[in-house]
Amino acid sequence: MDFTNYMRLPSLHALQAFDSLARLGSMRLAAEELHLTPSAISHQVRFLEQELCDKLIARRGRGVELTDFGRHYAREVRKALTILDRARDLDEGPELSGRLCISCAPGFAIFWLCNHLGAFRALYPKVDLVISTPQQLDAVNERDVDLYIAFGSGNWPDHATELLSELEFTPYCSPTLLREFGGRLEMEDLERTPLLHMGSHDDWTRWLASAGVRIEARRGIVLSNMYLVLAAAIAGLGVAIGDDIACAAALRSGQLVRPFSLSVPSLNAYYLVAETQKAQEPVTLAFADWIKTTLGAERTASAREEGRVPVPPHEAPLPRT
Repeated sequence: MDFTNYMRLPSLHALQAFDSLARLGSMRLAAEELHLTPSAISHQVRFLEQELCDKLIARRGRGVELTDFGRHYAREVRKALTILDRARDLDEGPELSGRLCISCAPGFAIFWLCNHLGAFRALYPKVDLVISTPQQLDAVNERDVDLYIAFGSGNWPDHATELLSELEFTPYCSPTLLREFGGRLEMEDLERTPLLHMGSHDDWTRWLASAGVRIEARRGIVLSNMYLVLAAAIAGLGVAIGDDIACAAALRSGQLVRPFSLSVPSLNAYYLVAETQKAQEPVTLAFADWIKTTLGAERTASAREEGRVPVPPHEAPLPRT
């Protein structure tokens, strides 16, 4: 299975023009800030819209305002440009170095982190990374760990905690299985195909309840982790409940499809968690900035491709407790 994600990056000049317009709310003011003409700003924004295949601004009389997607995208662009500014500052002074030990929930490590660490290494080649996975998804009690990517409720007393990503659960299945039902899966068809569960029947129970369908959830195959659930779904063994991070690459590659549009929010989410002192370390802050920006931009792009409005990312920096 190939879960590699390839992304085409927009023009930096176009991103800077859009960022300035989004912050200042005026073509004229953006042009003055960047020492360009208003028509040049307008051209760069139109170029960016063509790259994204979506509208970023809407004209209102003589002014402009951001679309819903434009507001979300502007937030991610600002984060990305901030990271580039920090990288430039680091290049002018001592290069960031040191050891960073990260404890990461296994599913996130397998399906997202390991496929993106090369980008962080390119930015900070002198940072030595140590990646481990906890036995419990919400565990934050390892002495040698600097930063946790934990999956839980967000309640970790005496730690600096920041929301990284919320999740939504929805059914996924292989195109082969879908063809067995004539290319379309109806709710009643779920009674005639195995349900794939991770660890327990809870996710399917919640989804079926939200769908208003009275189908017995406690049947099918229970697997111990999301990797096995995903492999079973791709093999056509049944219909899985998966999240929009773990299943994203398989969905893009066509290995999986979403037979239903209904999704339900997870009761838990991914968080960045650190002891208060470690949260202030430069290496920890650099990694936190990088992962928030990279994941946020990717999920915004995925939401746009699927016609969804992305959930606004958390704005505050890693809080101090």
